[in-house]
Formats: sequence, C-alpha cells, structure tokens
Amino acid sequence: MCERHGVVPGLHGFAEPSVHTLLQHVAASPLPTWLPWPVPEAWSLAGCGRVVEHTTVATVMALSGPDPLGGPGDMLLVAEEPGVGLGARYGALRSPDPGAVVANRPADARVVVGGHPTPLWFVDPPADDRQVVVGEASGRWLWMIFWPPLAGASVLLDASTLVDLRDLVGELEVVPLTGLSTRLGLEG
Repeated sequence: MCERHGVVPGLHGFAEPSVHTLLQHVAASPLPTWLPWPVPEAWSLAGCGRVVEHTTVATVMALSGPDPLGGPGDMLLVAEEPGVGLGARYGALRSPDPGAVVANRPADARVVVGGHPTPLWFVDPPADDRQVVVGEASGRWLWMIFWPPLAGASVLLDASTLVDLRDLVGELEVVPLTGLSTRLGLEG
C-alpha cells in the first residue's frame, strides 16, 4: 500500500544481471522491456524487473554509466499499462499517468522504439535530481528516468533507438552487464 497511490501491484524479478536472469525475465513477461541498442558507450545493463498483478503490467530496465560531468549516471526505462504508476513513482510524480502533462503539446524529442518513430515529452519532476521523459510505445507508457538530469541529454543523443529485450535473446552475451542498480528499489 502506497500512501500517495493506494494499492500498488508487486514489483518482482530483481537479481544480479546475468544472461540467465535476462532470459528468465523475457520468458516471464509478455510486455516489452526496452533497451537502448546499441547500448551507449560506457553504459551497462544494471538489472530488470516487472510489476505483476495477475499478469505482468509493467517492466523496468536499469542501466548505469557515466555522468557527462563526472561521477555515476543511472537510467531506468519503464514500459507499463496505463494506471500502473511505476514510471511516475520512479519519476517522483504525483499522478500515475502523464496524460495531462503531454496532452496538446508538441513533442520535445523523438526516438525509434521497436522500429517506429516515437515522440517523447520532457516532464518536470518535483525532484530536481532527475530528468523524466515520457512517450507511448506499443500501446503502453514509455518512461525514461535519468540521474543526474544531464545524463539524460547525453544518453538521448547517443541512444536514439530502443529495442525490446525479447528481440535480443540471441545477442544477450554481448549486452554489457554490471552490478544491480540501487535505483530499482522504490526509495527514490
């Protein structure tokens, strides 16, 4: 039970990233798990998970890499059904869906997601330690949350294509892996 969002489905599947855990994640989730491809230089996959109600309703992929100004950077990519609120929670937003934030506004950026040009909107989070970007892909919300905010600009310039992890099963051995990201916990 979340004080702000009420009853929230459980978040599952975090484990030290390995080819085996990625295969388990892909097998358990009917939703896409988005990954920049190729992975931006010096960035690596730092975990994945899913929100399960009766079936998977959201996936999350964590990546870690450098902040352009020095120090570590983190990125979470969330694919979720409307109303789940996982992306909003990571982005520190009050509403579970970004609909009102992006309605009647031109897109701020575009990336290719699953082979389709996809508009993205920058969302002003109440926490200034992150950058939040949202769009719609495959009929679901696509959230990209970056710590620190400047890491987002760097990654979006370098990673303009997102692919579903399920489409990379034959190439998982070449996906750079690192330790489990602390950002996957819902502490903020």
